[in-house]
Amino acid sequence: TGTSLVYLSLIWYTWIWSERFWLPENVTWADLEHPPPGVEYPRLWDMLYAFPLAAVVYFLRLLFERLVAKPCAHILQIQAGVPRQAQPNAILERLYQSKSPDEKQLEGLSKQLDWDVRKIQRWFRVRRNQDRPSTQKKFCESMWRFTFYLAIFIYGINHLWSTSWMWDTRECWQNYPFQPLSPEQHSYYLVELAFYWSLMFSQFIDIKRKDFMIMLVHHLATILLITFSYGNNMIRAGSMVMCVHDASDIFLEAAKMANYAKYQRLCDGLFVLFSISFFICRLVIFPFWIIHSVLVESWEIAGPYRAWWLLNGLLLVLQCLHIIWFYLIMGIAIKAIFRGKVVKDNRSDVESSSEEEICSSTDPSRNQTLKGSSRTSNLNGEAHDH
Repeated sequence: TGTSLVYLSLIWYTWIWSERFWLPENVTWADLEHPPPGVEYPRLWDMLYAFPLAAVVYFLRLLFERLVAKPCAHILQIQAGVPRQAQPNAILERLYQSKSPDEKQLEGLSKQLDWDVRKIQRWFRVRRNQDRPSTQKKFCESMWRFTFYLAIFIYGINHLWSTSWMWDTRECWQNYPFQPLSPEQHSYYLVELAFYWSLMFSQFIDIKRKDFMIMLVHHLATILLITFSYGNNMIRAGSMVMCVHDASDIFLEAAKMANYAKYQRLCDGLFVLFSISFFICRLVIFPFWIIHSVLVESWEIAGPYRAWWLLNGLLLVLQCLHIIWFYLIMGIAIKAIFRGKVVKDNRSDVESSSEEEICSSTDPSRNQTLKGSSRTSNLNGEAHDH
C-alpha cells in the first residue's frame, strides 16, 4: 500500500502536475507558494473552498426558486401542470429506465404483453412526458440562472472596469506569472467555480434530461478551465473570458422566461438582444481582444510553454463552437423573419437541457428541437459557457 501511494504521488508530480508542463520555464510551484510580504499569488488548493460553496449555492437556488421564482410564476400564471400518468407496468418501466426499445423489442413486447405496438409506443411517449420538467419548473430554473448571471456579470465588470489590463491586454502578461491576486479576483473565480460545481451536482439530483452527458462534459470542461487558469495564474485573461460569456447568457435566460410566460413579443425582442450580444461578445471581443492577447501578446511577452499550447487550443476550439452556435442562431432568426416569431433553438441548453427552451411559439407544427454542441448550450456556450 505504501509503495502504491508513493507511485501515485510520483505520477501526480511528474506527469499530472508537472512544473515543466504547467508553468513557464524557470518557474516552480514553490515560487508561487511563497510570494513576497503583502502579496498573494493563486494557490490551487484555494479552489477546494468551491465544494462547500457549491452546496451553499445549490441551497440558495432551492430557496430562490421556492420563495422568489415560484411566486413570480404564479403571478405570471405559469402553472406547474400535472402530466398524464403512464399505466403502471413493471416490464415497460424496467426497459424505460435502461434504454429506448427498437422495432424488434417492440414486437417482442407486443406478444409478451398482448398489447398493440402503437399502444406500447404511446406508453413510452406518455412516460417520457411524465419525466419532463413542467413549464413552471423551467421558468424557475431560468430565473435563477438569469439572476446569477446578472449579479456575477455586474460584479465582474465592476472589477474589470477599473483594471489596467482590460483596456491594455498586454498588461495581462507583464511579469507573468508573478502577478498579485486581489480579493475581488479570488472571490470572482471561487463563486464562478462553485456555480458550475453546483450545476454539475444538481444534474444527478434534478430530473434527468436527455442531454445529460453533453451537459456533464460541458460542466467538467468549464470547471477544468477555471481551475487550471487559476492554478497557473492566468487570472487576468480568465476573468475577461468569464465576464464575456456571462454577458450574453443574461439575455438568453430572460428570453426563455418571456417564452415560458407566453410574452411572445418580449421574447422576440430579447432574442434579438441575445443574438446581438452573442455576436459582439463571442465573435468580436472574445477572438479579437482576448484570444489575440492569450495567443499573440503572451507569446511576445512571456513566451510559450507546454500548458500555453493546451489552453490556447481549448480557447480556439471554444471559438469554433461559437461560430457554429451563431450559425444556428442566425438560422432561428431567419426563420423568425418569415414566420413572424422566434421558434425553438436548434441547440441544446447547457443549463436547461430540455426540448423546448428558447422562444417557442404555440404552433404545434414546429418540430425544431434544441440539438447541438456542448455549452452546448441553448444559445450559450454553459457552458458556457468558458
